[in-house]
Amino acid sequence: MTAPRPLAGVRVLDLGQVYQGPYAGFLLAQAGADVVKVEPPRGEPLRRREARGGPPSFPLAFLNTNKRSATCDLKEEEGRDLLRRLAGAADVLIENFAPGVMDRLGVGWQALRELNPRLIYASGTAYGLSGPDSERLGMDITVQAWAGVMSITGEAGGRPLKAGPAFIDFLGGTHLYGGIVSALYERTRTGAGRLVEVAMQEAAYPTLLSQLGLMHHDGKLPGRAGNRHGRVSPYSVYPCRDGHVAVICITERHWRNLLRAMGREDLISDPRFRNNEARVAHRDETEALVAEWTTGLTRSEVDEAARSHRVPCAPVRDLAEVNADPHLRERGFLEAVDHPGLGEIRLPASAVRFDGRPSGPLEPIPALGENTEEVIREWLGAVPDDEGSDG
Repeated sequence: MTAPRPLAGVRVLDLGQVYQGPYAGFLLAQAGADVVKVEPPRGEPLRRREARGGPPSFPLAFLNTNKRSATCDLKEEEGRDLLRRLAGAADVLIENFAPGVMDRLGVGWQALRELNPRLIYASGTAYGLSGPDSERLGMDITVQAWAGVMSITGEAGGRPLKAGPAFIDFLGGTHLYGGIVSALYERTRTGAGRLVEVAMQEAAYPTLLSQLGLMHHDGKLPGRAGNRHGRVSPYSVYPCRDGHVAVICITERHWRNLLRAMGREDLISDPRFRNNEARVAHRDETEALVAEWTTGLTRSEVDEAARSHRVPCAPVRDLAEVNADPHLRERGFLEAVDHPGLGEIRLPASAVRFDGRPSGPLEPIPALGENTEEVIREWLGAVPDDEGSDG
């Protein structure tokens, strides 16, 4: 018999929108919580893009598996009253509106804690609920700019670039999940809820560690270095006959093993490459040596040689290759889900595993407001009124 998932029985109101808040709700749902996605009658921004004639929203389907859907119009007093009643029966409420929005509606932390002292109120923002920048508007790309990420991303001498994925949104959501689970654990001892907040800028700051270390060591601002590293060589992406591979040598053993993989044991005692400091001093020669080897091979040939010699290496794969990855499928991370608007799509489970098992099976996102009445009946023991039925 399979044990229940860790958060079974935990009730969550997920008012999150776009990526940050909904991802925290996604992780809670995958851990077994009863997560109710609460949206305005027209849906959250990802859903409204679809309503305006755009394609069905894959991100909406991705982030809201294993959740129920309810609508609630917070612009109307009936909607705010419904949210207050649901919050009174909830364990967790998630929102990532701009600071002050929920307070102005009378359904912020201070108001809801009076109704439910056990409530964990989780707020995700770009820059925090306090401080001089709290009112600054922030999305993933603008937080990347403000947080310093773009200043170190791009080719040397080129313009600043954003990272390809919206990683700051998901860092924010992941930290919010961690904060919620920590507060749930604390509540088992104290019986009291609390406010949990995460600023995306602060969640992103630790990712700058290598460059912060360089700045501390060298006393100057680190610049953009493309795929290279300021204090490690080889460390880059190298061309192959059918694409590129990433190779890195952190230890001297890695380097010696790479020379053996390349058939260049004669260079093991070469003073230009005798240790990492020497290789960094002769970076162009070091990187050219590796590139000369990879250029004549396919990605799989380089990968096989590197793996057999225990050298950190990976082909640069496109998204189609990643989606077809047999490793991810065997582990149950990627699951085929039949979505009414998108057809069969591959969706991920949570990266957090309990007892080594993936969090599936995945349940596709319900229609907007599909579960409003059932949630009101289950959580409040009440017959839904018009607000509950129509949102």
